[in-house]
Amino acid sequence: MTLQGKRAIITGSNSGIGLGVAEALAAAGADVVINSFTDRAEDHALAADLGARHGVTAVYMAADMSQGDACRALISLAGGCDILVNNAGIQHVSPIETFPVDKWDAILAINLSSAFHTTAAALPGMRAKGWGRIVNIASAHGLTASPFKAAYVAAKHGMVGLSKTVALECAGQGITCNAICPGYVLTPLVEAQIPDQMKTHGMDRETVIREVMLDRQPSKQFATSAQIGGTTVFLCSDAADQITGTTISVDGGWTAL
Repeated sequence: MTLQGKRAIITGSNSGIGLGVAEALAAAGADVVINSFTDRAEDHALAADLGARHGVTAVYMAADMSQGDACRALISLAGGCDILVNNAGIQHVSPIETFPVDKWDAILAINLSSAFHTTAAALPGMRAKGWGRIVNIASAHGLTASPFKAAYVAAKHGMVGLSKTVALECAGQGITCNAICPGYVLTPLVEAQIPDQMKTHGMDRETVIREVMLDRQPSKQFATSAQIGGTTVFLCSDAADQITGTTISVDGGWTAL
């Protein structure tokens, strides 16, 4: 399929899942805006390389997704968008009674409230065009829970609920809103955790991946950023016109248990 002539904004996209989504959308012909909170030469170079390789316009725009005004300004400065992918997120693991309040506030702001702000800012332009795609990168933790991840689980459940609400408000207007719920995805952040897990558990790489990191993922295989990108492109296709207000799990069977 081609998304030529469409502009996509992907939050939290200078690495990992977000960058994989940006790659897939650019490969499908969409112009892309990638984003993070940093503003380094390498961020802008990443966008330039992405655009050159796929023959599209690609720019990097810094914005702090913990700040509502910055989220809305990103949409405005980009000139609006046809495709919005809310991917920005952070994580912290701690028991509830010792969970730092500042971490709770930051996770809710970046993982959930940012999607509210960007969506609110993007919808008028989508409605004016009579077409739009909003894809929220939730998580298997948007459908189930794990201990010690109170803020992350709450935010991702909220992302699923937000997706349903937006879908209902936009039904019949050519705009869809869905949530992708990945399980463990092999990103640089996850890759960096493997040596520590090997040392902690006294296991080799393959064993720690299979028995520790992918314990709840029945396939015992990581999903990839490219697969999340491909799922996003599908949700932007004509075949997905009537897919809205739902979740698509890319989790190796995690939520089937």
